[in-house]
Amino acid sequence: MPGHDAQTVHAEGLRGTNDAILAQHCAAEGRAIVTLDLDSPHIRAFPPAASAGLIVLRVRDQSRPHVLKVMTAVLQKLEREPLPGRPWIATEAGVRIRGT
Repeated sequence: MPGHDAQTVHAEGLRGTNDAILAQHCAAEGRAIVTLDLDSPHIRAFPPAASAGLIVLRVRDQSRPHVLKVMTAVLQKLEREPLPGRPWIATEAGVRIRGT
């Protein structure tokens, strides 16, 4: 599995930033957004056509080991499916790609 360059909003100095600014920052760097935030209207804030991708993790347990387990499935799917242009929803049951 190839490596991935990932950053956190905290490391980028964007913690607490509104979605529009975060979307602009990620688009400028060509970064996909991976989020556990279920309260935001992600599809509107991060239009798939204008971003490197969006992955929403809808998990009951947000502990680090559990999220990493779900992300393992996401990364396996990423080897076979393109991310840009289609939002992904990842749950314990699997990964659903909207628009397919």
